[in-house]
Amino acid sequence: MAEYRVVHKTTYTYEELVAYCHNLAHMYPLTSRHQDCFRTHVTVNPKPVVSSFRRDYFGNQVFLFSVEDPHKSLEVIVESTIRTHSAEVGYDLMRSTPWNEIESLLAESNLEQDISAIEYLHHSPFIVKRHEFAEFARPFFPLGKPVFAGTLELIKSIYSTFKYDVKATTINTPLQQVLTEKKGVCQDFSHLSISALRSLGIPARYISGYLETQPPPGQEKLRGSDATHAWISVYCPDMGWQDFDPTNGKMISEDYIITAVGRDYADVSPLKGIIFGGGKHKLLVQVDVLREAISEF
Repeated sequence: MAEYRVVHKTTYTYEELVAYCHNLAHMYPLTSRHQDCFRTHVTVNPKPVVSSFRRDYFGNQVFLFSVEDPHKSLEVIVESTIRTHSAEVGYDLMRSTPWNEIESLLAESNLEQDISAIEYLHHSPFIVKRHEFAEFARPFFPLGKPVFAGTLELIKSIYSTFKYDVKATTINTPLQQVLTEKKGVCQDFSHLSISALRSLGIPARYISGYLETQPPPGQEKLRGSDATHAWISVYCPDMGWQDFDPTNGKMISEDYIITAVGRDYADVSPLKGIIFGGGKHKLLVQVDVLREAISEF
């Protein structure tokens, strides 16, 4: 078990005045079997004229707001307190369903959780099912391989053979390029893993959140030096969803904090919206993931 305070600060600076803007934020950590979110507070400057909260289709907590005063900068600060839980002790990946049986089991099932997993077998804005992605994953999924065991081997291979390079890609870089050049960031590795799994008929979804990071030995942690993170979740009938991190080649642990789930990044972008005016802009994101004891009173 671990307790955290997370501060996520996003600042847009515009070249010209923005007349007004409408925005949607996925920055509220979920309460789930992995974690409990005790409180979240959001501050927006300039102050919104209209703001509201709702659950989206995927069950994420969404904050909507509109700023109608002319402005040349927009600042959104979200502060949350979360308690995460340790990974399940003795979790046996070999007990999971053989991967090649999953698609037919879902098609025949009347269980709500199985039916809801079917949509994670299909194309989505950033995910395309292709033969080349299936072939990339196939060595890790021989016939009869338990799905979670095969997934762990797949993401370990991505971790060991792909290079983490923040300059190699953008959010619009084709996955074929990521596969060919074998470099990218957490979004790329997650999207590639999901594409490969779905191409084999395995339901997989995208998870956004945070990962506690540590400074080099002997150095202090820099303020604002953490970042948002992305990983994947894979579905198995009878066992449910299990999360894996392709960027670090492992199952998630108490160091991970979940913010939102969706088909891919398009469903869970931390902050997006429509602005009127502004011209060119600069974006600064600062994240602090701090271990702090939670006061529940």
